[in-house]
Amino acid sequence: MPAPTQCGTSVSGEARPGLRTKRSMRIEGRNYRTIWLDDDGRSVRVIDQTKLPHRFETQILRSSDDAARAISDMVVRGAPLIGVAGAYGLALAMAEDSTDAGLDAAYDKLLETRPTASNLRWALDRLRDCLRATPRQRRRERAYAEAGAIAEEDTGFCEAIGRHGADIIKAAAERHPDRAVNILTHCNAGWLATVDWGTALAPIYKAAREGVALHVWVDETRPRNQGASLTAFELLGEGVAHTVIADNAGGHLMQHGLVDLCIVGADRVTRTGDVCNKIGTYLKALAARENGVPFYAAMPSSTIDWRMRDGVKEIPIEQRDAREVTHISGLTEDGSVATVQLAPAGSAARNYAFDVTPARFVTALITECGICPATEQGLRGQFPGRPADGR
Repeated sequence: MPAPTQCGTSVSGEARPGLRTKRSMRIEGRNYRTIWLDDDGRSVRVIDQTKLPHRFETQILRSSDDAARAISDMVVRGAPLIGVAGAYGLALAMAEDSTDAGLDAAYDKLLETRPTASNLRWALDRLRDCLRATPRQRRRERAYAEAGAIAEEDTGFCEAIGRHGADIIKAAAERHPDRAVNILTHCNAGWLATVDWGTALAPIYKAAREGVALHVWVDETRPRNQGASLTAFELLGEGVAHTVIADNAGGHLMQHGLVDLCIVGADRVTRTGDVCNKIGTYLKALAARENGVPFYAAMPSSTIDWRMRDGVKEIPIEQRDAREVTHISGLTEDGSVATVQLAPAGSAARNYAFDVTPARFVTALITECGICPATEQGLRGQFPGRPADGR
C-alpha cells in the first residue's frame, strides 16, 4: 500500500453548467453532470435517477421544497450528490427568504431529508456558516457561488479518487497479466452518486481509459436495485465489461477465486475508519475477509464524520418505506414501466437502508489525498489539524 499522503481539502472554483465538453460521462452523445444551474441562472436541474435505466429525464428544482423532495424521494442520491443538492437547496431558499429565520428553517428542512449520509450536514453547515457571515442583501448571490464551489470541489475530489484508486487496479493487473481484473462493487458509487466521476467507480473508469483489462461484478443491490439499474447503466455507457449478479452471489464468487478486489463507496466514515454504506456492504466485507480478497472503500473527505468513533453504535441508520422491499418496478414487454408486488399482502417488511462495516474489515480507504489505512491515525495522516474530538 502506498504511504499515506497529506493534502488540502479545498479545490474550489466557479460554478459551471451540467453539460460538459469532455469531463466524465456521456448520455445519448452528450456529456452530463448530475446537477447544474438551469438557463435562468436560478433554478437547478438534476437527472431524475428514479427513471433510470429505462428512461432518461431531468427535473427542475425551483424551490427549497423541491430540493428537499428530490433528496428524500431519491431523485438525487449518493452521499456526495446529496450534499451538493442540499447546498443548492439552501441557495434556492435564499432566493425565497434570505433572513436568518429563513436560513435556519431551510437548513432544518433539508437536513432531515436523509439522516445517514455525512455529506449533507457537511455541505449545509458550510453554507450556513458562510451565509451567517454575509449581509442579507448578498446572501442569494453568495449561496449560489458557494454551492457551485462545493460542486466543483466534489468533481475534483472524485477525479483524484479515481487516479489513486486506479493504481490499485493496475497493480492487480500486473499480478494477473493473462486475464482481466475482476472487481466487485455494491450499490451505485459512480458518477450518478456524485457530481461527476464517482467514488468507487472512478478508479474503474480511470483504469479502463488507460487500457487496463477489467471486468466488474455488479451487485443488484436490493431493495432499490441501484446496482442493476444505475451502475450497469453507467458501465454500459462507458463500455466497461460487467455482469449483474444477485446480491447473495458475491461470497460464492470469492470462494472460487473470481474476485480480485472489492471497491465500494461510503455514506459516512467515522474518524476511526468504520464505513457506513448501502445495506449488504457488511456481508461483502465479511466474505472478502474470509477469502483473502482486498476490500476498499472510496470517498471524499466530506464523507468523514470526525465527531464519531464507533460507527455501529453512533451512525443513524435510515429506515425507508417498507414498500421498497415488498414491491419492485421494471420494464415490461410492451415497453412500459410497471410496479408489481413481490411479497404476500399482509406480510410485514422492514427496510434498513444502510449498514456499518467495522474498520478491521476494510483493507484501506481511498480519498482525494491517496490511500490510507482505515484507522484514525491513517485518516489524520491525510487530513491533519483536526481537534481531538473531531469538531
